[in-house]
Amino acid sequence: MVEKSETDGKRIAELLSSELTGHENAPFDRLAVANADPDVEPTTDGARAYDVEADGERLASVYVQPDRARVELVSGLDAAREAAESGGLRTRPVGGEPPRLVVFVESGVDAKRALDAVGAATMA
Repeated sequence: MVEKSETDGKRIAELLSSELTGHENAPFDRLAVANADPDVEPTTDGARAYDVEADGERLASVYVQPDRARVELVSGLDAAREAAESGGLRTRPVGGEPPRLVVFVESGVDAKRALDAVGAATMA
């Protein structure tokens, strides 16, 4: 049996949000979804759906595009990149202040892999 792969950016972001808040074990127990926009509509450039906080500090922001979500991390970048790439996710470093790491989440299945990247950033 073949399962349909979820590729709607807003739905992928919702799945990731559920993963981020659905665990009670470390390091995920330190994470919270903040500043959520429940009415966000995907845009080509990406519309901010919510922030991810670790211990009350912003760790990442999640953006929605029509066919994917992207996580922009601002902390623990090396650990997050390693975890994301080992899970088969595409990443891109972004210069500037602060430097960021973009992790592309292109399907609902990738939400769990993105969770691993956020967890790695949290522990770094």
